[in-house]
Amino acid sequence: MTAPRIALVTGANQGIGFAFGQELAARMDAGDLVLLTGRDPRRVSDAVTRIDGVARVEGRVLDVTDQEAVAGLADELGAVDIVISNAIGPLVPERPQSEQVDVFVDVANRGAQYVLRSFGPIVEPGGRLIVVASSLGTLDHLPEQLWSRFDGVTLAEVEQAVEDWLRSVHDGTAGEQGWPEWINLPSKVAQVAAVRAVAAVRRTADLANGTLVAAVCPGLVDTRASRPWFEDFSQAKSPAEAVTPVVDVILADRVDPAMYGELIRDGKVLPWK
Repeated sequence: MTAPRIALVTGANQGIGFAFGQELAARMDAGDLVLLTGRDPRRVSDAVTRIDGVARVEGRVLDVTDQEAVAGLADELGAVDIVISNAIGPLVPERPQSEQVDVFVDVANRGAQYVLRSFGPIVEPGGRLIVVASSLGTLDHLPEQLWSRFDGVTLAEVEQAVEDWLRSVHDGTAGEQGWPEWINLPSKVAQVAAVRAVAAVRRTADLANGTLVAAVCPGLVDTRASRPWFEDFSQAKSPAEAVTPVVDVILADRVDPAMYGELIRDGKVLPWK
């Protein structure tokens, strides 16, 4: 008899995060626990009531931009089997991106970094530590002169690169330094780089015990966050369709070493550069 597992999803109130909660609850066992987290207590509670599955489902209020809160929840749980860092900040085309970058980066980048730092050490052997990113997170989406900020570096160096980029956006030097105007590009590259940095340290031990650390791309998904940016959704997936191949990887019996530390889309590795 296997021990009950715990799966935690951040940004689980709606869209892809909620779909992850639903899929995990449907496919995990009755003794397992799926924790849905978000900042709004009412929305977290509502999400829990809408899940129809086999595993138990509970909600936790968690603001991923609060480093102490993230660390506190990790301490409370003590051990987890599956962690999916999915929370994203709002980004809309009608407002200058320089006005939105602080909130966006606080959630998408600092939040993911806090999750990696606090939950990485408590992932059980054979567990999964996953960051939801994007195919925009490959290194070739940045000018080559910036690659060294994210390639073959430590997590602390990724964090510093994010802070330096953020500072350059505010002081007006981002363009001359080569940073793309669309803030989603450096943000996604930094997410994947953070995963790669963590994986580089853990790789040998994790592959020996069947643990997977990876970034995942769900593809174009019809969600509230994506609708303002795209006109044609004829090829878009629903959130439920998008998470299915990701959960296939998460719940697989064995870890493919080729996927470890990489960005995965539809069960395949996307080249870093």
